[in-house]
Amino acid sequence: MALLESVVVPLGTKMPSFELKDPHGKLYRSRELYGPKGLLAVFTCNHCPYAIAVWPRLIQLARSAKPLGINTVGINPNIHPNYPEDAPERMIVKIKEWGIDFPYLVDETQKVAEAFKAQCTPDLYLFNSQEELVYHGRMDDNWQDPAKVTRHELKEAIENLASEPERPISQDQKPSMGCSIKWR
Repeated sequence: MALLESVVVPLGTKMPSFELKDPHGKLYRSRELYGPKGLLAVFTCNHCPYAIAVWPRLIQLARSAKPLGINTVGINPNIHPNYPEDAPERMIVKIKEWGIDFPYLVDETQKVAEAFKAQCTPDLYLFNSQEELVYHGRMDDNWQDPAKVTRHELKEAIENLASEPERPISQDQKPSMGCSIKWR
């Protein structure tokens, strides 16, 4: 399992538009996923230890971001025969098991991950309501142990984006890290 970091994507980059289905077959269009203030798009999966470690924090963060006007979408690019744990039918199990209450979509062709330049799971992107990238980095400063987190960078970026007036988001963004996307 190769450990990778997210690559630099310039802030202000427009979000690539996409249409993806959830594991039940319901179609989602990227523009329809936005909240009034923005969208958090997370490339993730079911099997990567890094993704598994942050799933509970991601679910909680998504719940706190929604009332602030920022929606969340999870995108699984690891639809690969060598990784059956990431198959759509296993996604259904994880949605129930983990209580995921935002769309968790299947990127079967991996074209959406390619368009975003996603590298790892998790790879996190926060876009404002103009579909411009404002944060692309790690969730916090300790992926392994939530009790040892001292900097909640993604949460701070979400709160700053949602504030009235909007507060600046730090340009000092540390890359996310995780398992490599399982490219075909």
